[in-house]
Amino acid sequence: MRLQLRDNLPFVSINVKHQGKKINIKNVLVDTGSGGTILAADVLSKIGIVPQTDDTLHTIFGVGGSEVVFTRKIDELKVGTFTIKQFEIEIGGMDYGFNIQGIIGMDFLISAGAKIDLEKLEIEFTPSQ
Repeated sequence: MRLQLRDNLPFVSINVKHQGKKINIKNVLVDTGSGGTILAADVLSKIGIVPQTDDTLHTIFGVGGSEVVFTRKIDELKVGTFTIKQFEIEIGGMDYGFNIQGIIGMDFLISAGAKIDLEKLEIEFTPSQ
């Protein structure tokens, strides 16, 4: 799958499926410096993923500061032709000062056996069996 460079950062589009509803999310950063995968709450609300009263809120920390998120196990997360089923993501505001709708973090990249070729600007997936 081809990576798209914007401001010298690698981006992809992904597909999320949850409870029979699907959405394509653009502007998703591939980030080896992020431990977890986080997607924008306003985007996921379009397919009914919203905070529930029994959700536990977590604070995550990064270079840009901290953010409060909730988690949800989604039916499918698809990057290119590779799909992981029953994958837990973090959901937050993602107000980072630039157009970003999600971050694919190391949890997904390791599970998917991602190989990133920066010379070719490609990412491929070969999960371990």
